[in-house]
Amino acid sequence: MTRDARQDRPFGLYPLVSPYESGHLDVGDGHQLYWEACGDPEGLPAVFLHGGPGGGCSADHRRFFDPERYNAILFDQRGCGRSRPHASLACNTTRHLVEDMERLRKARNLDRWLIVGGSWGSALALAYAQQFPARVSGILLRGVFTARARELRWLYSEGASCLFPEAWAAFAQFIPPSERTDLVAAYHSRLDGSDVKMQREAARAWCAWETATMTLRPRLAQKVGAFEDDSLLALARIETHYFMNGAFLQEGQLIGEAGRLAGVAGVIVQGRYDCVTPPMTAWELHKAWPGCVLHLVPDAGHASSEPGVLRLLVESLSAFADAARKQARG
Repeated sequence: MTRDARQDRPFGLYPLVSPYESGHLDVGDGHQLYWEACGDPEGLPAVFLHGGPGGGCSADHRRFFDPERYNAILFDQRGCGRSRPHASLACNTTRHLVEDMERLRKARNLDRWLIVGGSWGSALALAYAQQFPARVSGILLRGVFTARARELRWLYSEGASCLFPEAWAAFAQFIPPSERTDLVAAYHSRLDGSDVKMQREAARAWCAWETATMTLRPRLAQKVGAFEDDSLLALARIETHYFMNGAFLQEGQLIGEAGRLAGVAGVIVQGRYDCVTPPMTAWELHKAWPGCVLHLVPDAGHASSEPGVLRLLVESLSAFADAARKQARG
């Protein structure tokens, strides 16, 4: 794609490219992470962090990055996607994922990289950057999530349930009335059990609720039936494992330690009507992070496919690449 072609495109994903290299990285504890590198090996290094936790990467995630200017690294976090073993909860915590990222950076011989993450990926991006700020050239976040108790209550107790009552009813009714005071725990007990049929049914019910809340316009929402059972199981099983444990973070940690990111260029793209991760969290992070830029998209929900969100993600990545090129030229 020529530079002129990029300028003529108002917004949208780049053409799909195949990885120039891929493999599995042994990170210990019995886990092997699938990773792939796309674009220009000499381009601006960036790492993409998928959502969930447990969501995995897709080919479309490569398309956020200009293949002529980025060396984009994508990987499936522990237990999901093409990583092995599938849906494993063993040694699967935020600390492990942060350490995995650092192993991957070293394995790719990268000094620093731009971190791109949405939803759960934003939490992992912040956790990594706050531990290794010297290894981060910039951060681009979408739909900010920091796993605080009130954020989890909003989505799985009372909040989003008031906006999507019919979807909430189906989500809650899967669980017997005696267990509905803590739906995360109730789903986790089924997803972590030995009944395979129950695991898959619980995974579908869990993911159907989340899918219903993703977009501003219902016609843009993907249906759970479009996903394979194994993908749904990994997502639901790993999410409930993390959320039962506050994502293995101290309460308020990621916003409380945002000052560590002073000097790190940051951009947040946040849907005004995001019902999964409401804008208050992005706003609070923006206020706590010196120099961070916040874009509130007036007509968008949570999903990266929302037109206004997608446009700003692509434009922001282009701006990061432009800044890196300008800096390299001195």
